[in-house]
Amino acid sequence: MAKIQPIREANLEQNEPVNLSDRAIDNLAFIRETMERSTHFTAVPGYGGILMGVTAAAAAYIANIQVYLVDALTVWLVEAALAFAIGMLAMWQKSKIAGQPLLSAPGKKFAMSFLPPLVAGIVIVLGLWRYGHYYEMAPVCMISYGAAVVCGGAFSVRVVPVMGWCFMALGAIAFVVPTNYSNAMMAASFGLLHIVFGAIIAKRYGG
Repeated sequence: MAKIQPIREANLEQNEPVNLSDRAIDNLAFIRETMERSTHFTAVPGYGGILMGVTAAAAAYIANIQVYLVDALTVWLVEAALAFAIGMLAMWQKSKIAGQPLLSAPGKKFAMSFLPPLVAGIVIVLGLWRYGHYYEMAPVCMISYGAAVVCGGAFSVRVVPVMGWCFMALGAIAFVVPTNYSNAMMAASFGLLHIVFGAIIAKRYGG
């Protein structure tokens, strides 16, 4: 029996470094997550983005079957207001769950970077509407929104700027494709991209 005791002690000594290693990994993961939350705006909505994509795809279908162009533009105007409401509500809910206020320092940086390109795009789109350049409105919407996402994404998770660049690429393509593909391009950008990247964000960054 005297020989058994050292074996148990040896086993305990072998297990101890493993436990310490696991604890160190957990601590490092916690520190990394805390630092990321303090420097990055992590409340970009994943599930909300998916819902925004679904409503955009529906809007593209409804707009495409309209007889008059002004009716199609009205559909997209309603969709823009609906998407804004969905996005804000989803961000508020996600930030509340994560314990990160929307008006935290990262949130303010995100907003101050996101808003200028978006506001510039809205002004340009209104000017195009005023002077009858209706078919240029869709590409400008994609590019300006994409630029806003890229700028805001500099203070968010890494996948967000990638989504913005995809919007800008589709906007550039929309300038050269026939005008009757405008609704299809809007569906591919505001619909498909929101769904795909929303799913990625929801899976990797907690909803």
